[in-house]
Amino acid sequence: MLKVALVGKPNVGKSTLFNRIISHKKSIVDDQPGVTRDRIYSDAEWLNIPFTLIDTGGLTNKNVSFQKNIEQQVLYAIDEADIIVFIVSSKEGINNEDYYVAKILKKHKSKNVILAINKSENDKKENINTYYSLGFGKPFYISAEHSIGIGDLLDEVIKNKSGLTKQDDIALSFCIIGRPNVGKSTLVNTIVHEQRVIASPIAHTTRDSIDVKFKYNKENYVIIDTAGLRRKGKITDRIEKYAVMRTEQAIERSQCVLFMLDGSEEFNEQDEVVGGLAFKANIPTIIVVNKWDKVNKDDKTMSNMTKLIRQRFKYLSWAPIIFISASEEKRIQTIFETFKKIKEQLSINISTSLLNDVIAKAQISNPPPKFKGGRPNLSYATQVKGKVPTFVVFGNDPKFIHLSYMRYIENQIRHSFGIDIVPITVYFKDKNARIRGAREDR
Repeated sequence: MLKVALVGKPNVGKSTLFNRIISHKKSIVDDQPGVTRDRIYSDAEWLNIPFTLIDTGGLTNKNVSFQKNIEQQVLYAIDEADIIVFIVSSKEGINNEDYYVAKILKKHKSKNVILAINKSENDKKENINTYYSLGFGKPFYISAEHSIGIGDLLDEVIKNKSGLTKQDDIALSFCIIGRPNVGKSTLVNTIVHEQRVIASPIAHTTRDSIDVKFKYNKENYVIIDTAGLRRKGKITDRIEKYAVMRTEQAIERSQCVLFMLDGSEEFNEQDEVVGGLAFKANIPTIIVVNKWDKVNKDDKTMSNMTKLIRQRFKYLSWAPIIFISASEEKRIQTIFETFKKIKEQLSINISTSLLNDVIAKAQISNPPPKFKGGRPNLSYATQVKGKVPTFVVFGNDPKFIHLSYMRYIENQIRHSFGIDIVPITVYFKDKNARIRGAREDR
């Protein structure tokens, strides 16, 4: 697929243009320079022609935080892109930073560079010769904020249709969540075998949610790196608030969550808060204990750690636990081995007759107790479609079923059909609800 990178100095509106083209707010936009640090990818389309759009951090010749890392990320984007949209600001005019960016781009002679003058809603085009001096031909005057001139710019972009292919089928999309500095970005870079995102011992380096497409054993994946999450009560910086929103959105569009813990440190309340987001999402979750290489181990260490995690994160009792070292590239394959097992359990299809046998035997072995003035009688059950294995159990009034008995029925289904590493959903419904003109869900 055609790849288009947005490049320029800080605060010229690259992220605003990125969000305008993809028609939703994916990149964080703020007046503060240097907000974008990693490469942000999204699929886009113009005149029925799909392409991949890449937002990048601002290039500058000034000595600012993470500048070397940001420049490295921009150079990666330039190398892989088919077209570069070089963005300058009409309000600021051309300065040494713009010439610095131009110098970098001219080193990539094979690339098609389009010059876009952003924030030009009031530009009278009096300084056009100055823009020509950058050496990239006729400029396109645009305003990303006011959606002016975007169509003409995209018309120019899609003139180069080389590299267009059908979009690859995605085998699985998953996100990595965890508190700051547990090694999320390091794991992304290890999996894709390149410095795809900035990894730093400084907490909160990652601010956006970063989508990375890759192949493993000939299967396509999308991995979403996210910002480290702190408790909302401790979040004061508005950029960090945006990052939390992006993380929550990343979970919503993922099929699986890697909940990462730092095995070399004690778990804390912050870890529990992050784990709660995975539980709330009700999608498959793998608990990944990272930095296992830094732990002093004996033959009981892994077993003891597993018991501790089960006690601390009881709400994720079904989530498989794996131990890795992202920095040392150890046991990374266990993630994908676990993905395979998860996919098998998600695709399980249980016949109604077998399911009803399990429900009947469960009631014989452990008859339901009276609750709220009545005794439940579960008549039959069936599997329905859902993101995770989903079952509906019909009986008399669901209010008679105690929560503990609901869990008992769920566990019987799990144990009978080997569903032990993914969440399941069990609904209890009144089989006579339609007759009574009421509907009961529990």
